[in-house]
Amino acid sequence: MAFSHKKIETKHWLLVLCTLFIISLGGLVEIVPLFFQRTTTEPAPGVQPYGVLQLAGRDVYQREGCYTCHSQMIRSLRSDTLRYGPYSVAGEFVYDHPFQWGSKRTGPDLARVGGRYSDEWQRQHLIAPRSLVPQSNMPAFPWLEKAPLDGERIAAHMTALRKIGVPYTDEQIASAPEVAAGKTELDALVAYLQGLGVARH
Repeated sequence: MAFSHKKIETKHWLLVLCTLFIISLGGLVEIVPLFFQRTTTEPAPGVQPYGVLQLAGRDVYQREGCYTCHSQMIRSLRSDTLRYGPYSVAGEFVYDHPFQWGSKRTGPDLARVGGRYSDEWQRQHLIAPRSLVPQSNMPAFPWLEKAPLDGERIAAHMTALRKIGVPYTDEQIASAPEVAAGKTELDALVAYLQGLGVARH
């Protein structure tokens, strides 16, 4: 045969080209249709863009590396849904840039943590985790209580997100400095955590 397995497997460059072609073709077949499915491009019922404090809290969450220990995606496995609630759907993450799905669960999944604990519990847990959960290996974040929010920075972030499709209005962006005034990074992080998954509870 002119084009046999032996020919492909003995010519490294041909093997590499064929492998890249098959992977690219498979990727296109799997990924491209998702761009045209409404369930992956439209928000799930009740999902809204992050408010000023929630967006600032999300920035703190990323900066402090919380995503390295906490996932935010509930798999469709029975053990996941029994422990954390309904499995995650793509429409929940249309306003997440970048999404925080993660695959590491040193700590619990946080996709549905909103409203499960009081604001005060969340604050205390972030300042001194072992005061509430003695076996926790989560680091403490006491400095967040004293770090003020930068409203202008949040407004700039909202403007940037609007350019990639998050529907923030001029009024929402203009109000960011006022909303952030007098608030700390701890306030923002608690607001972010308390908003996670509330549309799907």
